[in-house]
Amino acid sequence: MSLTTPDKIRSLQRKIYCKAKAEPTFRFYLLYDKIYREDILDHAYRLARINAGAPAVDGMTFARIEEQGLEAWLAGLRAELVSKTYRPDPVRRVMIPKANGGERPLGIPTIRDRVIQTAAKIVIEPIFEADFENNAYGYRPARGAVDTVKEVHRSAFPICVY
Repeated sequence: MSLTTPDKIRSLQRKIYCKAKAEPTFRFYLLYDKIYREDILDHAYRLARINAGAPAVDGMTFARIEEQGLEAWLAGLRAELVSKTYRPDPVRRVMIPKANGGERPLGIPTIRDRVIQTAAKIVIEPIFEADFENNAYGYRPARGAVDTVKEVHRSAFPICVY
């Protein structure tokens, strides 16, 4: 399931991207206030909700947040960001089995930390996108390994017109 980015947020991202693309040496010093915008926090929550995930050290679940009132929860989170009193919670560490029989550690952040991380990503991702070459596919939105293979195939086997 995919979640469409609201037009207002998309417009902000487009403006940030265009500024970063037009002026590569420009430094964005005033983005913090964008992270705690109500619409961005709401969208970040919905994106984190789609990803689901296990509860963290606080045991909080999406269902419980919504049961207790999502708007109030987001307002509290926003208030912490505005007042600059927000501090990330400890991360729950679990061990995930690997194919070779070993284990690897995995950190599970709390939902509030996931939401804020997603909000920060929404705001700063356009700056980094502006620096990437068009032929870069790794870890980019709407691009993946299959796209890389398709591009290589197109380049290696151009369509011949007779």
